[in-house]
Amino acid sequence: MDQRLDLESGTIHDLNKPVPGMWRFPKDHPALCCIYRVPNCMRQVNPEAYTPQILLIGPLHHSLKSQALKSRGDMTDTKSMDYLNMERHKKIYLAEFKKRVGGENSIEGFTRTIEEDEEMIRESYSESTAWIESPEFVEMILHDSVFILEFMLRNYEIDRSQKTGDPLMDEPCQGAMVRRDLGLLENQLPYFLLDKLFEPIIHTLADITFRELVMYIFDFTDKIGDDSKFRHFTDLSRCVLVETLPGNYITHEKIPELNEKYHAYKLHKGGVTFNAVDEELSLDVLSLDVEFKNGCLNIPSFFVDGLSEMKLRNMMALEQCHYANNTHVCDYIFFMDSLIDTEEDVALLVEKGIIKHFLGDIGSVATMVNRLSLGVLNFGSHYSVITKDVNSYYHNSWNKSRAVLKTVYFNNPWRGTATVAATLLLLLTLIQTMTSVMQVLPKK
Repeated sequence: MDQRLDLESGTIHDLNKPVPGMWRFPKDHPALCCIYRVPNCMRQVNPEAYTPQILLIGPLHHSLKSQALKSRGDMTDTKSMDYLNMERHKKIYLAEFKKRVGGENSIEGFTRTIEEDEEMIRESYSESTAWIESPEFVEMILHDSVFILEFMLRNYEIDRSQKTGDPLMDEPCQGAMVRRDLGLLENQLPYFLLDKLFEPIIHTLADITFRELVMYIFDFTDKIGDDSKFRHFTDLSRCVLVETLPGNYITHEKIPELNEKYHAYKLHKGGVTFNAVDEELSLDVLSLDVEFKNGCLNIPSFFVDGLSEMKLRNMMALEQCHYANNTHVCDYIFFMDSLIDTEEDVALLVEKGIIKHFLGDIGSVATMVNRLSLGVLNFGSHYSVITKDVNSYYHNSWNKSRAVLKTVYFNNPWRGTATVAATLLLLLTLIQTMTSVMQVLPKK
């Protein structure tokens, strides 16, 4: 029978047959579960954002390998060819890794470790992996984990001025695609396993811990606390963002999302000012720390490039599945979505330095932000407190009048000077008129 069950020709007993995509229920150790299939309501908005481009890691996409084999030789199916090339590359990396760590004995040690932790590894996934027999499962995890370790070590050791013969090192686009795929929620191995495999061989390799190596590869060095815990690479990316929030923010009680919201350009016209902060942060780190003070929204610079949507979507999917009470990234996106509706809003935020984009046109930025929250459940937000304060400021008639005065009569130095001069002239004329009137009035 086909792996995707044909219920019309099968019987009810066929539902018990292990196939890809079946839920793991009941879970024996629910606390271990941390790697999820992206909910369909999110996936259908942008499937490519969750789909590996060249690298398949772990059991959730393991069935794609057999599908790719069926397309072997079909040059029109480039993605399947990329998958097959990477599976071959895993075997090459395994052979090279054996040489690096001292031969077959070390690989046998890796295999034993995976076999000992097989149950914990399987329990890390939200879907049942029972359809993969134990020998095949262990071999898959071995090839995938060794590939990740060898890829990271090569990136750490490489001299970029020299060709290596390895396309993942010599061709920047290929290496970038591997790093992209390593950030996908469905494409993860549990971090505890990789760290455990690396520990006994650290003395034979570069003088660096696995945690330090991971931070180097993802450019997160010094951007996360030494005691911060994470379950896999997608979780690491989220953890880096969450740590940009002040400590008291995490403990604030969420309040329901407000129905009354105003976009950035309208708020600006109503007297709210915008200021960019944390401009020194990199493309890979977004600060979530937004503040409203004295009529000014202080928002960290938001770098938008071709990978921003993919990174944010996968972190948001993780929050929807695993952090329902701490959806900090989702909350931030809902807040930014409330500010951005049209190109006019984006243009204002670009002018203020809050949005820095590399997408070509500001319309693409507005579309991306507006689509990010589609299919995402809103559990209430800490940012609703900020929105409430912004609304109160916006509705204050004095603030609106002051904004009109500033934008109409003092929007540039020349007009401001002319306004002041006209006001002085009016006052002088008024004084002169009053003086003339007083002179002609009869004295008592």
